[in-house]
Amino acid sequence: MSIEDIIASADSKLVQVEAEMVRPEIATDPKRMTELSREHRRLSELIATRDSLIAVRNDLTEHQELLGDPELAELAGEEIPRLETEIASLESKLYTFLIPPNEEDNRNAVLEIRAGTGGDEAALFAADLFSMYKYYFDKNGWSYKLISGNFSAIGGAKEVIVSISGDGAYGRLKLESGVHRVQRVPQTETSGRIHTSAATVAVLPEAEEIDIQIDPTELRIDTFRSSGPGGQHVNKTESAIRITHLPTGLVVSCQDEKSQMKNRHQAMRVLRARLFQLAIDEENSKRASQRRSQVSSGDRSAKIRTYNFPQSRVTDHRVPITIFRLDEILAGSLDLLLDPLSKHFTDERLKQMMN
Repeated sequence: MSIEDIIASADSKLVQVEAEMVRPEIATDPKRMTELSREHRRLSELIATRDSLIAVRNDLTEHQELLGDPELAELAGEEIPRLETEIASLESKLYTFLIPPNEEDNRNAVLEIRAGTGGDEAALFAADLFSMYKYYFDKNGWSYKLISGNFSAIGGAKEVIVSISGDGAYGRLKLESGVHRVQRVPQTETSGRIHTSAATVAVLPEAEEIDIQIDPTELRIDTFRSSGPGGQHVNKTESAIRITHLPTGLVVSCQDEKSQMKNRHQAMRVLRARLFQLAIDEENSKRASQRRSQVSSGDRSAKIRTYNFPQSRVTDHRVPITIFRLDEILAGSLDLLLDPLSKHFTDERLKQMMN
C-alpha cells in the first residue's frame, strides 16, 4: 500500500470505525471497544497528518509563485526551504502508517529498574535513571505510580517498579529496555578514578484483565511486614504482599501502600504485565526466531546505552547515536535519543516490508 492508497482510504475507514463504535453490542464488548478506540486514534492522527501535508504543499506552491514578484521574491525564497523540510517530515510520518499498528504500543506501561554490577554506585545510577524517567513522564503529561521500591540509605535504588498511564506510553518507552551503563567518578571514590557500573531497565506493556485471565488457584499469596531503609516506614501490620504464580514461578512483591488490598491490586497489575510479556515473547519466538533487533525481540541482556559523565556524552549503541547533552537527557529530554531511534527502527521495518 502506497501513501496515496493510505490517504484515499483513511476517511472511509474512520467512518467505518465510528459506525461500529456506536453499535449496541460493542458497548458490552470491552476488548473490541478498546481495539476500535485505538484504531480511531490512529486514523485520526493519520488524517491530521495528511491534512497538514496538503496545507503545507499549498503554502509551498503559493511561495513558489511569489518568486516572480520582485517585491516578495526574497521573502518567498527564505520560506521555501523551511516548507520543503516540513513536507519531507510529514511525508516520512505518513510512511509510518504503512506499518501495521502494534496493539501493545498504545498501552500503559510497567517500568522496572534494577541496579546491576557496581555495588552502591550501580544503585545510585539506577536512582538517577528513575529520576530521568520521572522528568520524562512529566514532560509527556503521563501519570505514574511507584509500585515497589528498594532504596538504600545513601539514596540509591536497588530496584524500582513503577506503572505509567499515558497514551502510547509503552510504544515510546519500550526502546529503553536493556542494560544502561554509566562511566563516572563515584561519590565514594577519593582518587578520582572513573568507574563503570550498570543498571537494567525493563519496560512491559500493562495487561488488562480481559487480556490475561489468572486462575486464583494458581497463586500463592503471602503477607509480610513492609520495611524501609534505616528502619524508616516500618509497618507493624502485615500489609505487604508477595504473589507467586505457580505455573511460571513468577514472583511479585508490593509494599508501597499501607493497605494490604491496595498492595495486592498493584502486585496483580505487575504480574499481569509480566505474564502478558511472556505471551508476547512466545508468540514473537514462534513467528520470527531470527529477529535482529534487540528492541523488537525483547532481549534485555544487551548493553544498549552508555552515559559518560566526564565527556557529558550519551551513546546509544543500537544505531549508534552519540549526543553531548548528558545534563539535558538526565533532565528528561529523552526525545533527543528516542526520536532518531524510533525513526531508525521504523525505517528498518519499512525496508523489510518492501523487500
